[in-house]
Amino acid sequence: MNTTPWLRGAVSGVALACTFAAWPAAAGVVARIDQGRQRMQVIVDGRSAYDWPVSTARRGFVTPNGRFRVGLMAPMWRSRKYHGSPMPHAMFFRGGYAIHGTYATGALGRRASHGCIRLSPGNASRLFHLARSHGGAAVEIAN
Repeated sequence: MNTTPWLRGAVSGVALACTFAAWPAAAGVVARIDQGRQRMQVIVDGRSAYDWPVSTARRGFVTPNGRFRVGLMAPMWRSRKYHGSPMPHAMFFRGGYAIHGTYATGALGRRASHGCIRLSPGNASRLFHLARSHGGAAVEIAN
């Protein structure tokens, strides 16, 4: 690019700002999953709003660690991989992984899924509607 030095700095600064603006941490709703504790902390506009039990991947399966952005959101989804199992208030991230409600609420608080993050139906609904009203959500998963 043939520009003056100050303009080159401004252009690279704009590119850097655009990169950070797309980063998941900028979302108004962040679902932080602690796989070790089997808990999800929901942060809304920078403040802790909820702390719920979840179920992540059981032995032999994986829930990926990392930072992701929610893509597809569906009020009711049926698993194509697991015999049409219901996935109410599904919020997909990283391909086929999702946060969704489960009717197996007795398993919440321990590892029980094939890789998705399961919540009670009421909490899944609450998170789904929060994300929808804030234009999406970020997902942060750690051990």
